Amino acid sequence: MKVIETQNLTKSYGKARGIIDMNLAVESGDIFGFIGPNGAGKSTTIRTLLGLIAPTSGNARIFGKDISANPVEILSNIGYMPSESMFYHSMRVNEILNMSAALHGKNCREEAHYLCERFKLDTKKKVDELSLGNRKKVSIVCAFMHKPELYILDEPTSGLDPLMQKAFFELIHERNAEGATIFLSSHVLSEIQHHCGNAAIIREGRLIACDSVENLSDTKTRQITLHGISVPPQLPSMKNIIRTENSVSFLYDGDINRLITELSHLTLTDMTITEPDLEEIFLHYYAKEDKKQ
Repeated sequence: MKVIETQNLTKSYGKARGIIDMNLAVESGDIFGFIGPNGAGKSTTIRTLLGLIAPTSGNARIFGKDISANPVEILSNIGYMPSESMFYHSMRVNEILNMSAALHGKNCREEAHYLCERFKLDTKKKVDELSLGNRKKVSIVCAFMHKPELYILDEPTSGLDPLMQKAFFELIHERNAEGATIFLSSHVLSEIQHHCGNAAIIREGRLIACDSVENLSDTKTRQITLHGISVPPQLPSMKNIIRTENSVSFLYDGDINRLITELSHLTLTDMTITEPDLEEIFLHYYAKEDKKQ
């Protein structure tokens, strides 16, 4: 079952960038990564999915239902974390949690208490007394305490220290093991690589790739590092060249035999060939799009 599905979803802001012809499908039970730099259209996509802003054209369905026709029913079963945690400054944390539970029409007191203990969140403090990280924790509890079937998380770890990030991803995997679907938007590529099964890459409002994380990483592109030289060979399929005093590193997706022939004319002290990590793959897909334009 497709928990999230969009068809040519478009949001135009006139001259400002939105999203264009977004065709996306997220299967039930997946931890799905949504990758792109700041300004690529991730938050616009999420706000359109949630019905917070109306699409210019196209449509979005969550749990098989049109978001514009069934917003209350759909949103009651979603845990949403916005990229920025904004609350009424004069309210105390426990008041915010009670209000959030009331909006869902559920008694979440026991789960909220458990999550506050787990994330070391003081519920007696006012919002304006909280650090960025603690405001983020409030957002986590609000999104998770009613145990929805779908979590839509927009840059959820920004502001969290490493220990809290670890605790957060442990919570995500626990909820996923219980059957929940996770839609995780991030520009931190290591988060996607370590925690997601499938992912989509967005650039300037358009999807440029969508596949399993394993397949997205499975390209013929290789990371080549040549030691003992400072001037790289001249080959058209080389990208992201990094020079140091005694080595040259680059991505290569061309004919390996041509590379070997070119290297045979050089005097090297060593050479390493490895599979690129997701960050390098991300740059590779962006480079492919540049060629099309």
